[in-house]
Amino acid sequence: MGERSHLLLVNPSAGGGRARKVLARAEVALKAREIDYRVELTTDIDHACELARGAAAEGRIPVVISGDGLVGKVGGVLAGGEVPLAVIPGGRGNDFARVVGIPTEPEDAVALLAAGTTRRIDVGEANGERFLCIASCGFDSDANRIANEAKVVKGPIVYAYAALRALAAWQPAGFTVDADGDQRRFSGFTVAVANSKAYGGGMMMAPDAVLDDGLFDVVMSSNTGKLRVLANMPKIFKGTHVENPEVEVIRAREVEISADRPFAVYADGEHITDLPAKLRLLPGALSVIAP
Repeated sequence: MGERSHLLLVNPSAGGGRARKVLARAEVALKAREIDYRVELTTDIDHACELARGAAAEGRIPVVISGDGLVGKVGGVLAGGEVPLAVIPGGRGNDFARVVGIPTEPEDAVALLAAGTTRRIDVGEANGERFLCIASCGFDSDANRIANEAKVVKGPIVYAYAALRALAAWQPAGFTVDADGDQRRFSGFTVAVANSKAYGGGMMMAPDAVLDDGLFDVVMSSNTGKLRVLANMPKIFKGTHVENPEVEVIRAREVEISADRPFAVYADGEHITDLPAKLRLLPGALSVIAP
């Protein structure tokens, strides 16, 4: 393969500043292994995507040290090309790394980078905006907004805090979901279109979703009492919530979602588009350095 060079894209504010600490440890490990690299501190997502495009054009491997938001955007930029995405987890949730098996410790992630093994995964699109993990709307729209605005609560616990805050104010919404031409209408909480299993710091929203099967797992949560939702919240960390009668999971390549009131669509922790949304899968579009 020859000597590969790497561009470390570091979001200095990711994970409440965790990315900077991860960078310091990663640099020690990279130097010890004599891996060629340089560092760029990103100012925002557009800046990071521009740097990733430039790196890919030069044959450099972009290495994202940040959370799922930046990982998803850079993965979207690299989709359709041959240059792989590399990740050293540096955010709050790190769900993408968790699912593909990238180690949490920077030294172990650098060892994986040195090994250079790659696999190809599917990439999702919602109204043309690419994502890697799970695009969701409804109750999730409110919870994501609250999590992103939270200043006091830090770390993965922010997702549980946001879910409780969102639940207190929630009113059921009417959704229309068309999955590969099979249409259904229901009143409820959430529609999640999953390329991957997890989001929100380890919530197994779609426990059977596979990153390279060419299909979305579409998880629909119908109306039920708020107390029941509260009682069932721990189940989502194990993925056993899908056994509940109010939860339905179907598989599809293309999905259209609309609702009876406006909702933002969030994916990889970021607001990527709004309803109505057309989602499609790009099978095997991205190469990732992963076990």
